[in-house]
Amino acid sequence: MALKKVTENFSKSLIDEVHKWGSMKQTGVTLRYMMEFGSKPIDRNLLISAQFLHKELPIRIARRAIELESLPYGLSLKPAVLKVHDWYVDSFRDLRSFPDIKDKKDELEFTRMIEMIKVRHNNVVPMMAMGVQQLKKGMDPKIVYEDLVEIHQFLDRFYMSRIGIRMLIGQHVALHDPNPPPDRIGYIHTKMSPLEVARNASEDARAICMRHYGSAPEIDIYGDLNFTFPYVPSHLHIMVFELVKNSLRAVQERFMDSDKVAPPIRIIVADGIEDVTIKVSDEGGGIRRSGLPRIFTYLYSTAENPLSEDTDLGTGENVTMAGYGYGLPISRLYARYFGGDLQIISMEGYGTDAYLHLSRLGGSQEPLP
Repeated sequence: MALKKVTENFSKSLIDEVHKWGSMKQTGVTLRYMMEFGSKPIDRNLLISAQFLHKELPIRIARRAIELESLPYGLSLKPAVLKVHDWYVDSFRDLRSFPDIKDKKDELEFTRMIEMIKVRHNNVVPMMAMGVQQLKKGMDPKIVYEDLVEIHQFLDRFYMSRIGIRMLIGQHVALHDPNPPPDRIGYIHTKMSPLEVARNASEDARAICMRHYGSAPEIDIYGDLNFTFPYVPSHLHIMVFELVKNSLRAVQERFMDSDKVAPPIRIIVADGIEDVTIKVSDEGGGIRRSGLPRIFTYLYSTAENPLSEDTDLGTGENVTMAGYGYGLPISRLYARYFGGDLQIISMEGYGTDAYLHLSRLGGSQEPLP
């Protein structure tokens, strides 16, 4: 019954094809490979890249569509999740109905199409969050959300796959830029300054804090401004923004009614042989030890939820990350996508340290769920 409802918008032959492609093997790539391959965006390379995506994207998208059909606790049947499933099947159909890519004209048409697919999926994260919210509404309030392990594991796989799909599409599209910025290969900045990205992300987070509370703690950043390494600046921006935003909120709320000046948030960038580590430290009172296991789950947030059934998600990417509890788990996935990690260490009554590890070797394979 559930499967019938999930797939009733599509023909049986299309759903059969989704299941056939979903059983095929995915092919992972590394940051180093993307960089080396994209360093010469000549027509032949762009053609090879498009031909690879023409085969790879349907496999990845089909796998996610299949998983969306059989989620536990009836999550597959929630209206928001049904909508996300439809987006994935629509994108699969677009890719499979596109003929073989033989020349530059085909490649440019294919690039335009996958760009549209990326836009279609802009709001998958808030839409899935809404689906989870719809599920929580109907559940017994006594259920401990971190016990819903299958849902957390599914969302980790689902969002990790989404990061990979968007990276592959975004990288291919960006290689068509006739005037790329200096030291850029698509999405990758070959000489990215982690300090500069941390500063920009901090300023963005502080602006949101100012808008919300009317004031914001200071942020001090330490590290070598001349140090650079190859990475994806947009990924790093998302991660640092999230960590700093959490710290700002904790400090602001702790010192809002105090006579004391709110202590600054400290960001330290360390350049190691294997990893670049960014530490974000605050004196926002910390997290209870009993609450620490929850911070990387998708059904827990200490902030007010900004999503309602009436939220117009459109196709923009302007939906706030605060409130539906996805910032930390998704930031950790971004770190892990290129072989890094995110750890949170807290001292209740004092503050929290977040350690963001970024692998600087560039050779780790995409984790393919």
